[in-house]
Amino acid sequence: MRSVNEIVVVEGRYDKNAVRQAVDATVLETSGFGILNDKEKIAILRKLAEKRGLILLTDSDRAGFFIRGRLKGILGDINIKHAYIPDIAGCEKRKAKPSKEGKLGVEGMKKNTIIKALKHAGATFTDETQKKYNTDNLTKADLFALGLSGSEKSLQKRQDLQKHLELPKRLSANGLIDVLNILYTREEFLEIFNKYQNNIYKI
Repeated sequence: MRSVNEIVVVEGRYDKNAVRQAVDATVLETSGFGILNDKEKIAILRKLAEKRGLILLTDSDRAGFFIRGRLKGILGDINIKHAYIPDIAGCEKRKAKPSKEGKLGVEGMKKNTIIKALKHAGATFTDETQKKYNTDNLTKADLFALGLSGSEKSLQKRQDLQKHLELPKRLSANGLIDVLNILYTREEFLEIFNKYQNNIYKI
């Protein structure tokens, strides 16, 4: 299975499953229209776009294009690519009846169709042996060892670090791990953290 370097943004969890069956990729959900009013998620998407690049892969119906258009307006065009699926009439197996417009969404697409859409969008692919990301992930134990979880002072310490990294203040410890593992390798983050710590305590 080929790996996609960019982060693929889809509408829901069934879309996410379909993409992951087609390619090895980091896939984020918009939760439908939910992301449009979620300042924290938008801030994370903007950060991820700067670091890794995003590919927007929404359904081909009116709602999908609305979400895509709004995200494009909010995030701009920097490091954002657009992948489109074809208009195919039908109904996904899990649904009792077709959608309002009668079109299959991302979740209803075949693997080859998803791969083709990503290729046309300009996705960059690597082989498994060339994977650059997620080779050595940070864990909850790492956050605890760094004093970023597990104590009364850890919340403030974590929020100060998130501010330094230009990440949302409201991220939970688990949310921080997820974002850090997308943005950095374990080695890269520890180097950044050590420099940050040294600057704080520099006399």
